[in-house]
Amino acid sequence: QGAGQGLGLAFTKVLLSHGIADRVYASFRSPIPSLELVNLANQYPERLHLISLDVTIEDSISSAVQQIERRSSQIHIMINCAGVLHGLGLKGPEKRLNDLDNQTLLAYFKTNTIGPALMLKHFTSLFPSKGRVLIGNISARVGSIGENHLGGWYGYRASKAAQNMITKTASIELSRKNADLICVGLHPGTVKTQLSAPFRTRIEPGHILSPEESATKLINLLLSLSPKDTGLFFSHDGQILSW
Repeated sequence: QGAGQGLGLAFTKVLLSHGIADRVYASFRSPIPSLELVNLANQYPERLHLISLDVTIEDSISSAVQQIERRSSQIHIMINCAGVLHGLGLKGPEKRLNDLDNQTLLAYFKTNTIGPALMLKHFTSLFPSKGRVLIGNISARVGSIGENHLGGWYGYRASKAAQNMITKTASIELSRKNADLICVGLHPGTVKTQLSAPFRTRIEPGHILSPEESATKLINLLLSLSPKDTGLFFSHDGQILSW
């Protein structure tokens, strides 16, 4: 979910090129898929299927599920990738309480929290009741309450912290239905994407990951997990992060 560009597109490439998935459903939010996503679909015509899906519209999510059901497919790996920090009419991360406004807060929660929650709600029907299932919700280290020592970024921090609670709560429910299902939060690091572009000047170049580097690390991490790890919050380097 969220494969139109950046990290989501990189996940799609890694799953296909590394032979990890026989079939990949890649969703995009814009009215038409990006040229890079179309080219990838042409490269893997039998394995990659493109689906229009907007996580801020519940009917769009349920429609995507119906499209996959018509192919009689089950989902064994799901990655919720879309997130918003700036752009789309947002002013950008708030530095002070005086910067807060209703519209911006709602926008953060709609994409970063409610979207992944509704994905889990609707896609649960596609998860097998037995056997290994991996769910990775892309979160952010700044969503950790325990690691918040700088303040600021109210809406983004809060929406990611709330997403983490959705992940933890869903991991408990879903493990009752399938003991081999693993649902975790994932911090991708600082990735060279549009989301991080205005803020990368503060970070040493060596600490910035390409989308493909981050996606590869996170896929390998997901594949290494066992059921005892469900409900945890991991960094791309394997470190367990505090909530």
